[in-house]
Amino acid sequence: MTFRRLIGTSMAAKLIVDIGGQIFNPFLPVIATGMGMSVVELGRLVGLRSAMGIFAPVSGALADRHGYRIVIRGALLLSAAGFLLLGVSSTTWMVVLGMILSGLGMSAFVPNLQAFVSSRLAYNLRARGLGMIEYSWALTGIFGLSAVGFLIAATSWRMPFILLAVGMVVMSFVFGAMPGIQRTRPTPPEPGSQRPAWRKRVAAVVVVHTNRRSTYATIAAGALSYFAAMQVMIAHGAWLATQYGLTAATLGLTAFVFGWFDLAASVSVSLFTDRIGKKRSVLIGIIGALVGYLLMPFLNFAVIPAVLIIGVARGFFEFNIVSHFPLLSEQAPAQRGQVMTLGAAVSLGGATVAGFTGPWLLVNYGVPALAWASAAVVTISLLTVYFLVQERPETH
Repeated sequence: MTFRRLIGTSMAAKLIVDIGGQIFNPFLPVIATGMGMSVVELGRLVGLRSAMGIFAPVSGALADRHGYRIVIRGALLLSAAGFLLLGVSSTTWMVVLGMILSGLGMSAFVPNLQAFVSSRLAYNLRARGLGMIEYSWALTGIFGLSAVGFLIAATSWRMPFILLAVGMVVMSFVFGAMPGIQRTRPTPPEPGSQRPAWRKRVAAVVVVHTNRRSTYATIAAGALSYFAAMQVMIAHGAWLATQYGLTAATLGLTAFVFGWFDLAASVSVSLFTDRIGKKRSVLIGIIGALVGYLLMPFLNFAVIPAVLIIGVARGFFEFNIVSHFPLLSEQAPAQRGQVMTLGAAVSLGGATVAGFTGPWLLVNYGVPALAWASAAVVTISLLTVYFLVQERPETH
């Protein structure tokens, strides 16, 4: 498989999934009104969707044994079912079920896609490849969410969900036509260990057999950064709509602005991270995001500086998290699928909490509490990476 086909196909599929993943961030108040819910209530259901990431390591263990493509295809179809259900929902239970299905699918898709691509690329090219795939996150804001804003204004909040479901089904067939790979089997546990069956199943999902401290520290640091960013992302639509009166269309335009910050970050990763080092890049991203969170309350005096400082913090977060993926991918290569999905699960656990805390902090205590809470959490992430994470050279 050529580099161009691998990256192009992966980027197209991830663009669709990323639009679905981010759709609630700018349009949370609009969709909540359409569903007959409050911002806080829908934020909690978005948190429920993220909570489905707890099952992602199961998909990683399956992928390490049976292949990434079959898991990727199943994840896309599961996500499609969830988005279709959200698009046609008329009762709360349909929204809940749609969130559960889409959460299960998306939490399995992204880390297994990253593991699939990582298995195809040498370590010294991995940040370039994964960074290019993450252009999809930026393009989501530049084109995807902007289009969603105009589509909602022209039709209804339902139409984007239905179109996303169709796109996910199409991409599942595209991945079915891609060639598989030779997989490295995980290192088995040492002989002589007698464990109950349930402990063996748990161990197969969560236990890393090599380089444990650095691997778990990398996972924890990524989750903390993700939580800090998601608190702001899930609440920023309500923040800007409430304080500055932004509508669905103008919220879509702010997503367009944020997309350029994301794109600059992803391009920077693909150009520089392999050269300067993955760990160093992660640290640069964390420090930049920390500065952004600290400055948010001081620049929240008009819509333009508020949007710009959100964009700056988001851009540095993107640089951090995209550099984090190749750093994590080589911590335990024989268990790459398991490690990547375990990282996704813990990060999505953070996003679950953020779905509760972000809107709640904003509604009850305002922007300063929201921003500085994220700053405190990302400081812990910074210390974790600096003291506990090792960057490993390619081991295969």
